[in-house]
Amino acid sequence: MQSQFRHIIRQKISDSLVQAVPVLTRRDVWIPAVPGKAVAVIGMRRAGKTCMLWQVLADRLAARAQRSSLLYFSFEDERLAGMQASDLDLIVEEYFLRHPEHRGTAKTVFFLDEIQLVPGWETFVRRILDTENIDVFLSGSSARMLSREIASSMRGRAMEAVVRPFSFTESLRHAGQEPVKAMSPDKQLRSTLNKALLAFLETGGFPEAQGLDQRSRMELLRTYVDVVLLRDIIERHDISHPQCLRWMVRQLLGNPAGGFSVNKFHNDLKSQGMAIGKDKLHAYLEHLEDSFLLRSLSLATDSIRRRQVNPRKVYPVDTGLIALFNRSGKAQTGHALETAVLHELERHGAEVAYVKTESGYEVDFHARLADGTERLVQVSADIDAPPTLEREVRALTEAAQSFPHASLHLVTLARPAGRIHMPDSIEIAEASDWLLQ
Repeated sequence: MQSQFRHIIRQKISDSLVQAVPVLTRRDVWIPAVPGKAVAVIGMRRAGKTCMLWQVLADRLAARAQRSSLLYFSFEDERLAGMQASDLDLIVEEYFLRHPEHRGTAKTVFFLDEIQLVPGWETFVRRILDTENIDVFLSGSSARMLSREIASSMRGRAMEAVVRPFSFTESLRHAGQEPVKAMSPDKQLRSTLNKALLAFLETGGFPEAQGLDQRSRMELLRTYVDVVLLRDIIERHDISHPQCLRWMVRQLLGNPAGGFSVNKFHNDLKSQGMAIGKDKLHAYLEHLEDSFLLRSLSLATDSIRRRQVNPRKVYPVDTGLIALFNRSGKAQTGHALETAVLHELERHGAEVAYVKTESGYEVDFHARLADGTERLVQVSADIDAPPTLEREVRALTEAAQSFPHASLHLVTLARPAGRIHMPDSIEIAEASDWLLQ
């Protein structure tokens, strides 16, 4: 059996080292750089993790690494079915047999895609990190091991690089329309960007969905959701109430940026004669987040009890999923914009929660960035109506009393045409500018 794998591995290494680097849309993904740690490239299915591995490989080439020192190896190959952890040594052996000049001298990089298909792979990766002069990048997602678990299974020996669907900036770049700089007095450019933003909020950022007609896009996104539910959750966790899980998904993604209470959902199910424990519903929500299908935010408070008793706000992984689950018949531009703002904050490494003031006003996001700075960010698609603007300003000013070190931001699709009176402490920004900065 090992000789069979040896021949296949030798051929895959040979093919990989002469394979041309594909030309791909550049992603703005933060890559940690910690010596002695592997990098786990994680994210939802079809978000672009494999493409990210190739981007890192291309960056190493641009930094004058030798092509022969950069090995991309995919385990998603039916010829490798049945491969065990003990067989993984063949990759190191065959690679250095071909290029002994790299062993122990120049830094070699292994890009191991879908490695979770080999049981026991973790010990192999930890060992080569300790014994070889090799940088390791990992990626994969399957029913056997979720993308997020690639990093956690390394027991502290891996750092995460999260790949999300395209941001607004990346979607423009993919279409060849990325502006040289975000803020511009050019009215035509601003109108073009605003039009592109509305299209982005509707279609979302999954790479394969770009440029598709509406029907094709909806069918594609539906398959993404179905595969996540079936492969990553129902089959993997042996879900006993799959219908409850699907109802939960429709409830969550059909009410983007809305509050969700497990207790209330449990009571709704109970009234329909569906008997399921609250613990299982909490677990379902956790599974949905682990699969990257959605993101939930808790209340910004130091009180554990207040976080537990208040609803969580739930957002889809991509704005394109909003239209897929929208049954209201109305455009949900505001919720899509709020979703895009959340993902942009998290791309910049922010820890995000939502705020509720003592008067009952809500601020969409409290964000604490990696440098310790804080932001209160309110998102409103349209603030032309004076009562709307007044409400958003009051929410921010009240929340600032509880978060005195936070800067205040109001993000909107377009500034009101007339003169507006805003407190000096609040920065108002058009969404197309804010998302591109």
